[in-house]
Parts: sequence; C-alpha cells; structure tokens
Amino acid sequence: MKTKTFVAFSIFTVFFSFAQKKTEKPKFNQQLATELGADKYGMKAYTIVMLIKGSTKIEDKAKMGELMKGHLNNIGKLADEGKIIVAGPFREDNKQNFEGMFIFNTQSKEEAEQWVKTDPAVQAGVFSYEIFPWYGSAALPLYLKHHKEISKENP
Repeated sequence: MKTKTFVAFSIFTVFFSFAQKKTEKPKFNQQLATELGADKYGMKAYTIVMLIKGSTKIEDKAKMGELMKGHLNNIGKLADEGKIIVAGPFREDNKQNFEGMFIFNTQSKEEAEQWVKTDPAVQAGVFSYEIFPWYGSAALPLYLKHHKEISKENP
C-alpha cells in the first residue's frame, strides 16, 4: 500500500510541478525599446482616427468599388511608410456608426489629419472622421510584419 501511495504522490508532485512552472520574464531589450520609441513602461503615444459614415452616399456599385479599392491601396501605402500601424473595419451592427479605425504612428493630431485626408473615401465624403490621442504598447507596429506572414490574400 505504501508503494502505491508513494507512486501516486510522486505522479501528483511531478504533474503539478510542471503545471506551476514559472515562466521567466523576457529580458529587457534597450535597443528595441529605443528603436520603437518606448517610454519606461514600454508604451508610447499614438493617434486613433475613427472613420464614421460621411454625408455622401454613392449608389453606383462600380464607382463605390473603385473608391474602396483606392481606400485599401491608401491604407497599404500608409502602412508601408510606417504611418499607419492598425487599420480595420467595424462590424455593421455597431451603434456608433463607426466604419473603421486607424491607429497612426504619431502623437500629432495635425499630422494624423493630413494622413487621413489622403484617403479617397474621405476625400469623396463617404467617410468622415474623429481623431483621438491614445497611449499604447510601443511594440504595436511589430504586428504588421507577422500579419503579412499569416494573410493569404488582401481584400
């Protein structure tokens, strides 16, 4: 009986020692923090632009398709230039009538406004926008590299 109890206790101990194994905190990388513009908390200032429904309604599907193609191409251009680090649409069922969101790699509202005004859908009045300061992880721009690795096609 003692042997069975000892074996059971040993298995229990081994199992829970693996389950409770502490994960080591990653080593601080000063070079990366500096490159990304991180403060002591690993954070930095950004600017969020919320795209909202504009006053212009375009019924012609071909024209709207071309406008959206230009919208997506502009997002890609801004991303390639390191200006936009997050972009994406909202679901249609949101109550605020948000169409999409950009997170720009700037703390300047004026600079973000210049960049959002390069969007053909904004220029056409299909989208309007609101601009907000935001504070988030300085590592946020790194996700774009990995996004390209996991997306099979662009919309």
